[in-house]
Amino acid sequence: MERVYEVASRTPLELAPTLSARVGNRVWLKREDQQPVHSFKLRGAYAMMASLSADELSRGVVAASAGNHAQGVALAARRLGTSATIVVPNTAPPIKIAAIRGHGANVVIAGDTYDDAFARAKEIEVAEGRVFVPPFDHPLVIAGQGTVGEEIAREAKSLDAVFVAVGGGGLI
Repeated sequence: MERVYEVASRTPLELAPTLSARVGNRVWLKREDQQPVHSFKLRGAYAMMASLSADELSRGVVAASAGNHAQGVALAARRLGTSATIVVPNTAPPIKIAAIRGHGANVVIAGDTYDDAFARAKEIEVAEGRVFVPPFDHPLVIAGQGTVGEEIAREAKSLDAVFVAVGGGGLI
């Protein structure tokens, strides 16, 4: 998974003194907000996309997301020299859409929900021959996102527990 570091950074594990004092234990924060897209999602998107063949990259990629995964795919596509189409629901925040476009991706707005955007992305995959980049349920996406855990294991001497935000589950 070393290729992840072609685009992502090894982020610091920082002690949070105020939070630690509040809960009566040492609390460390893994600073994924310092990634180029302010999220660990770049790691997974790049890990999968960097494994694509030249033929697959020439066809471009497509993803469905309303935010962080979309930005990760867009930046990964730019770095790998391929085109990206990102399908977002019409409820996606304008600031997220602007960030996706800022990384060079084409944005398609479809439906009211993530499920609507996902369905449209799958249609584009078939119609245009693009490679679909899932946000969490692919072994290489999971492995790329798992580099967060590898870094924590290397940096932390002893941990009693690790707490993570869980959406699709790609980080755990």
